[in-house]
Amino acid sequence: MMSEGLRERSKARRREAILRAAYRLFADRGFEATTIADIAEAAEVSPRTVTLYFPSKLELATSRFDAFTDRLGTAVRDRAEGHSIVDSLEGWLRAEAADHSELDDLYDRMLELNPQVKAVANTRLTEIIQEGTRVLAEERGETPDDFGPRMAAAAAAAVVCEVMCRTPREHDIETAMAFLRAGIAALPAPRPATDPGRPAPSGGPRG
Repeated sequence: MMSEGLRERSKARRREAILRAAYRLFADRGFEATTIADIAEAAEVSPRTVTLYFPSKLELATSRFDAFTDRLGTAVRDRAEGHSIVDSLEGWLRAEAADHSELDDLYDRMLELNPQVKAVANTRLTEIIQEGTRVLAEERGETPDDFGPRMAAAAAAAVVCEVMCRTPREHDIETAMAFLRAGIAALPAPRPATDPGRPAPSGGPRG
């Protein structure tokens, strides 16, 4: 058991060394100009080791963001009974802030200097927004096509980006969540499904 634990910690350290080397090189030289061999040399591992951990350069570049969004998706889907999506989002933000590291700052710098990688990250964030829209719609008794859930999910995504793109502080999270809760509370009550002014769901009949 002790040997297994040491092996896992060694793998985690090696993985982080590869990420750290890659993000520095992507920031300094650019994503396109950096090769797997460059990353391997900077991380003091073989190119084969890099590809064992990250099969492609793009997967390496986006792995930090993928883990970030996976945790967010899990927080939304697996929230405790009685917890709203906003409650779950706040808990997730606080957990992420508590675990913020220098590697996160390095990743943010790399992302800002490589628009092609940032575009991929933004596409994946859009998928999370769509998931959040669906959950918010369920909570409000609306459909994901309704304007209220779409607005609330977009605001939540903006809050996440603003809080997490800097070193998060307790006051920042409190301010962000107060803003988001107030915005959702200000949305009009859902219209009844029979309301003639309510648009038909996407894919349904149009009047």
